[in-house]
Order: sequence, then structure tokens, then C-alpha cells
Amino acid sequence: MGVSKSICGVKEDNLEKMKEAILAGEIEISEAPAGFAPPDSFDSATPWPSCAKVIDDIRDQSNCGCCWAFGGASAASDRLCIATNASSSVPLSAEAVCFCASSDGCGGGFLQATWGYVKRGAVTGGNQADTGPLGGGFCSEFSLPHCHHHGPQGADPYPAEGSAGCPNQSSPKCPKQCDSSAKAPHNDFSKDHYKFTGSIQSYGNEAAIQNAIMTAGPVETAFTVYQDFENYVSGVYKKTSSTVLGGHAVRIVGWGLDGSTKYWKVANSWNPFWGEKGYFRIVRGTDECGIESQGMANGAGSWVGPTIF
Repeated sequence: MGVSKSICGVKEDNLEKMKEAILAGEIEISEAPAGFAPPDSFDSATPWPSCAKVIDDIRDQSNCGCCWAFGGASAASDRLCIATNASSSVPLSAEAVCFCASSDGCGGGFLQATWGYVKRGAVTGGNQADTGPLGGGFCSEFSLPHCHHHGPQGADPYPAEGSAGCPNQSSPKCPKQCDSSAKAPHNDFSKDHYKFTGSIQSYGNEAAIQNAIMTAGPVETAFTVYQDFENYVSGVYKKTSSTVLGGHAVRIVGWGLDGSTKYWKVANSWNPFWGEKGYFRIVRGTDECGIESQGMANGAGSWVGPTIF
């Protein structure tokens, strides 16, 4: 066991770094308004159907610890689409975020590095080999191979982590130009940048995360991965192990009830064959594995980019 340890790429002092950034005024704390009463269930793809393809895009971080970049790039893509009423339905590049916002993205990173980078401007780019619901033609696709991320193989066609087809990865260089497969208007690296104005926000409890999602779309968060999470296939996860494998960044897209059990609906970056079609559910309301204390996304403001009308 422990095969997922190399891809749990949130550094262990992420929460402390976030608190330091809050004290320094680099990140704002956002709370739910007084009297906030969220519904029992919510799924971001439902109120924003024109952005469902973006929201339901499950990516694959390969055998590389850049979950911190994937969770943020995906949540930012969702929020960009929602904020522009789907006039900009594009995936922001995890390749650029992971390898430009950090000198060693596969070696792990911090959530705020993603949001700070996107605030300055990120190019478009989807999955390796242009796979996924949004297709290809974007500036900088993810360059590392798809992998089967432990657990039952099922219909997953990809090589297992640690095999010849999916070795442990070192970080490629920060891209400086678009891929040869990029198509207009996403083939000019100097122009294909999307960025947000306004603040980076922190959401540190259940209600704050729910309010943020209902207001502007999915948020990134981090949680502690325990050994039993490697066995996850379906259902609502609640840890039973005491063996810590590391920190992992993901994207919360909604919540619901399974009987009387409250859960978060969470998009992973371990391809759509993993878990519940790329998603997992985890107990909500008790800060299970720390998942409710490290929420992050862009706050109030607008987006700027070449295809925003």
C-alpha cells in the first residue's frame, strides 16, 4: 500500500502557509452571510448547465505530485465559465500552473501558488493527448501520460502507477510557447492568458464553502490522505486508517445527503475511471480529514481574457 503517496502533492505546511498569507493580507477570509441556509443538495453542473462540460471535466495528473495545480486550474476554469456565462468555456492549463508557478511542481506545492499564478494570467490547456469532454486545440496540454491510479482496474485502459508506462515523473520546464496542436485563438502564448481581478479567498468551514460554491462555482481544497483512501471505489468515505500518506488537493463541486449522511461531492484528478466516474464523496460537516479548513478560490471580481465578451 502507499502507492498514492507520490501523487499527494500538497505540502504538509499548506494550512500554516495559508494562515500566514491571510495575516499578510494576501488572502481574504470569506464567511457565509448571516442567516445563510443552503439546500440539502447542490451540484454545480445543474444551476450552470452551459458550463457542465467544463465542470465535469475530470483530468489526470499522471504520476506527478501536482494535484495542487490541477485542483486550482480546474476550479478556476469552472469559475471563469460561470462568470462569463459560458462565453469562455475553456480549460486553464494545469501544465502551465504546475510547472510555471513552482520550480518543481511534481514535488508538490501550495494551493495559494495556483491562485496567485492564475491571478497573473494562465493559458488554456487540457488533458494529455487532448482527451476529455472539452477536446483539444488549446495552448498547453498536460504533457505527462495518463495513469491507472490504484484500486480496481475496471474499464481503465491506462498503465498502473510505477509501471513502465507510468513512471514517477520529474517536472518538465515551464512552457513558453503553445503546443504545435494549438489552434486559434489559443495558439499565441503571449495572448492566450486569462486572469481574474479581485482577491484570493479562503473558506474555512462547511457554510463558507457552500456559500462560495453557490455564489461563483467550485472551490479547491486540500485534505489529508490516509491509507484506506486507496481502497475507495464508491460511497461516502470516512477514514478508518491512522496511516497518513500525505496531503492532496481536489475540487469540491457540490454536496448532498446519502440517507442521513451528509457528504461533499468532490472531483479528483485521477482520471474519470477512478472512483465514481472521477469523483468521490466524503463525509461533510465534521472537517473529515481537514477537507473543510483549506478551501480556496478567487473572490469577487471579474475575469480578463482574449475570448471574454
